[in-house]
Formats: sequence, C-alpha cells, structure tokens
Amino acid sequence: MTTFTVWKYDDPKGAEHAFDAIKYAAADDLVKIVDHAIVTWPQGAAKPDTHHAHDRTWRGTGWGAFWGVVLGSLFFIPVIGGVVGAGVGALAKATEGTGISKETLEKIRLEVTEGTSALFLVTDEGNLDRLGERFHGMGNQLIATNLTDEERDELLETFGDHRP
Repeated sequence: MTTFTVWKYDDPKGAEHAFDAIKYAAADDLVKIVDHAIVTWPQGAAKPDTHHAHDRTWRGTGWGAFWGVVLGSLFFIPVIGGVVGAGVGALAKATEGTGISKETLEKIRLEVTEGTSALFLVTDEGNLDRLGERFHGMGNQLIATNLTDEERDELLETFGDHRP
C-alpha cells in the first residue's frame, strides 16, 4: 500500500536526519521510497527552503509537479487573511482523491513554522515494526497521513509518537 505521511521535527535539520534513516531502511528492504520532499525553516528565515528529489525516475515528472503544487501553495502563497484560505482550498481541490484533505493541508501549514522542518514522504511496502525501531528518539511528530484511523494508530504506536 502506498502511504503519504508528513513528519514534523522541532529542529531545522531534523527532517534531513530522518531521511538519512529512511534511506538506510530502504537499503535494508524495510520500506520502498516512492518519493519525498524536505522542508527546512531555519530560525530567522522569512520562508522555508524546500527540496524534493525524484526517488524513482519513471515517476519523477509527476511527483515534481505534485511537490511543486503542494509545497508552493502551502509555504509560498501570501499569508494574508482570506488569500490563505483560498490557496489551501484550491490545493485541496487539486489533491482530491489522494486522501489529503483541506484540513490536513491547513494543519501542515500551521505546524511547519520557523525553526522546524518536515519530511514529506511517499512510501510503499513498509515493515512498520522494524522501521519504527529506526526512528525512536528522533523527536518526530506525525502531522499528516492518508491512512485510515486504524492504520494511523498503528503507525503512531510503532514510531513512538507521543503527541496528538
């Protein structure tokens, strides 16, 4: 099953360190990385830096467009009253059918702030029990996923997320 998750870290470098752990887990066949993006927002910066890579070249163009729309709309549209709501609403329309709701998008926008980072991850065929062992103590917080409630609960239990 393909899973979309967004993990927040209270350190601008946290998401990069977490992705290093994911790469090692993929090399050990614990998960298959479909694609990812990293948002880092250093303290004092007006806007975050975004980086995305095409982990699978045959899907690279589609994922590049997806990350461009999602990250651009979440972090680079003007933060002026109704404009934010309109931008997130348009983005929610563009992501219909992916399991990514308007509420999810708004939560991501509110949670990823100056001094934090986020790992946007699309994976497949993950061994959650063994993968979770790699993430204990990394200070992660799951802020978005397209999983069912039961799958989300299992993910949070496995990864030791202590925040709602």
